Amino acid sequence: MALRIGDEAPNFQAQTTEGPIDFHKWIGDKWAILFSHPKDFTPVCTTELGTMAKLKSEFDKRNTKIIGLSADPVEDHKKWASGPRTSRRPRARRSTTP
Repeated sequence: MALRIGDEAPNFQAQTTEGPIDFHKWIGDKWAILFSHPKDFTPVCTTELGTMAKLKSEFDKRNTKIIGLSADPVEDHKKWASGPRTSRRPRARRSTTP
């Protein structure tokens, strides 16, 4: 299945670092940006999630939610998220699809 910008993404349920979600219910009446990252504890993960977290207030102004998806288990996300904070590593919501 190919998705293009503006297409409705399929609904799914996921366990996230902030609890379980139903994707379409989580979006509500907002826009959503769904992105993936390769693996926890990697420089790419830190860069992608850190950048998106820094821009959260800008997305909020635009009525848009952001969520990063990973194949890693939620417990790994929690370990990564609980590590030392730096200006390059703010908190971001992460989920693992079933």
